[in-house]
Amino acid sequence: MPLIHLITEIQAPIERCFDLSRSIDLHMITTEKTKEKAVEGRMTGLVEEGDTVTWEAVHLGVKQRLGSKIISVKRPTYFADEQIYGAFKRFHHDHHFEEKDGKTIMTDKFDYTAPLGILGRFANFLFLKNYLKKFITQRNQFIKEYAETNKWKDIPGMQGNS
Repeated sequence: MPLIHLITEIQAPIERCFDLSRSIDLHMITTEKTKEKAVEGRMTGLVEEGDTVTWEAVHLGVKQRLGSKIISVKRPTYFADEQIYGAFKRFHHDHHFEEKDGKTIMTDKFDYTAPLGILGRFANFLFLKNYLKKFITQRNQFIKEYAETNKWKDIPGMQGNS
């Protein structure tokens, strides 16, 4: 099972980084290239434990629907989501946050299984893992940019994160 492990350092308070990472509204801004939008379940604001979100997006040239569920939230240090239906055979995404030396260390652990058995494993080897790593890295750079500037103030649900 492939695992993507990313660490992003952010010069901003942990609560702000945590909430930006849970923001449906920011997620849609950060994924404009893939036309990702929430179409069912929680469609705006900050996801909470038990919430489901259905995303519609174009990945690798294919329009897809992906349902995920927030399975755990421990503000401001951790939350996790899992696929409930979609293109992957399965995925589990852990989001960890830690304050260290005046900054927030955001750690993503994205554990997944590609569909289609051996064909999926081959696709993962050729391009899928790199595609997913780039996708998550770009999203994290948006979170960093919003957290380190005043842009976070324009995101619904973020007003209490000075």
